[in-house]
Amino acid sequence: MQFQQLQYFVAVAETRHFTRAAELVHVAQPSLSQQIKALERELGADLFLRARGNITLTDAGEALLPLARRILADTDTARHEVQELVQLRRGRVRLGATPSLCTGLLPDVLRAFHDRYPGIRLLIEEGGSHDLVRGLARGALDLALVVLPLPSPAPALTTVELLREDLVVVSSPESPAPGRDGREVGIGDLAGERLVMFRHGYDLRELTVAACRSAGFEPDFAVEGGEMDAVLGFVRAGLGVAVVPRMVATRARHGLRVTPLARPGLHRTIALAHRSDVAPPRAARELQRMLLER
Repeated sequence: MQFQQLQYFVAVAETRHFTRAAELVHVAQPSLSQQIKALERELGADLFLRARGNITLTDAGEALLPLARRILADTDTARHEVQELVQLRRGRVRLGATPSLCTGLLPDVLRAFHDRYPGIRLLIEEGGSHDLVRGLARGALDLALVVLPLPSPAPALTTVELLREDLVVVSSPESPAPGRDGREVGIGDLAGERLVMFRHGYDLRELTVAACRSAGFEPDFAVEGGEMDAVLGFVRAGLGVAVVPRMVATRARHGLRVTPLARPGLHRTIALAHRSDVAPPRAARELQRMLLER
């Protein structure tokens, strides 16, 4: 008994027509008929009653049908499981993240993932949430770490909240401490500071500018247009202060003064996103699990 014969048998049983069954399994109708007859010879019983324009199952065919379906389903499951294991030995994961998360959150997680799955290539795309959402929508990314709320309008995405992170103010230790007492900075205190500001489209830029405007002033930019590493470098050089995630400030605090924001402060919510209509590949799902369990 061959797997192919069972596949042809089930196709005929479900369509009750030899020609349509042959089309369904992409084989010539004479070949399908020959394989069904060979299966009947091996089993020693007819599986179909063949009347002109009317194909029905015999008792033997009725007995075989659920068993054949189970065998085919188990074969598909076995193939799927093996492919899933193979995907964890080789392949790729395309992950999008904001530059601040590439600096703060990802290095430790990606190191652990690479140690466990050295055959998986990690392709990282840095960008703001707007750009990353577009990357997910066009299928260029498997997963993305984005800042909530998502830009509107956004494609159908599934998001899982990952963390809620405080923002802090970084400055050069050689410059006067920002704020009134040097221990914390109010948003209003930034009115007297020159800011090193990220480029347009950067989530942190939009959040900081909106907070300043809510406090009743327009921020004064000393330098603008940089990515995370450039912003930190400009702050170290004493060009101004910047509002950055606490995780980034903790990792990069050499040459920086870190001052918390006074309550209620500023926060951002990070989520892991993927398209709702397409399941991420196995390797991407494993990275997703490690990020959620970090």
